[in-house]
Amino acid sequence: MRPVTPLLTVDTVIRLAGRPATEVVLIERRNPPYGWALPGGFVDVGERVEAAAVREAAEETGLAVRLVCLLGLYSDPARDPRGHTVSAVYVADAEGVPRAADDARAVRLAEARACDLRLAFDHRLILDDYLCWLDTGRTAPLRG
Repeated sequence: MRPVTPLLTVDTVIRLAGRPATEVVLIERRNPPYGWALPGGFVDVGERVEAAAVREAAEETGLAVRLVCLLGLYSDPARDPRGHTVSAVYVADAEGVPRAADDARAVRLAEARACDLRLAFDHRLILDDYLCWLDTGRTAPLRG
């Protein structure tokens, strides 16, 4: 009998070349839950998590990203109102101009420190962890 487990997702904090590191690419979600979010989505069966992060970033923003590091895993059972998901979150670099595609209604650069947009999921927490990583080099803390 197969165990019932959370769904695996990826999210990516994308920094653009020539822009401040605190400016990140956000997408406006086309589907519920609505709001602004980091580019991401579900990992396909048979797909490496890193490949899913690159694929989802390209599908939603048109950007070819280079993964820099794994920022952390986010697994709060309440992080996604659709059900329990665990997200592997990466920091990535890219060049070019993002464009909204696939599940993204719109795309924009946002200042992570002063972002007052309505963010979906736990993406405010993720941005705070990203800012900490920028300041200290420490990845996301373990949460109990």
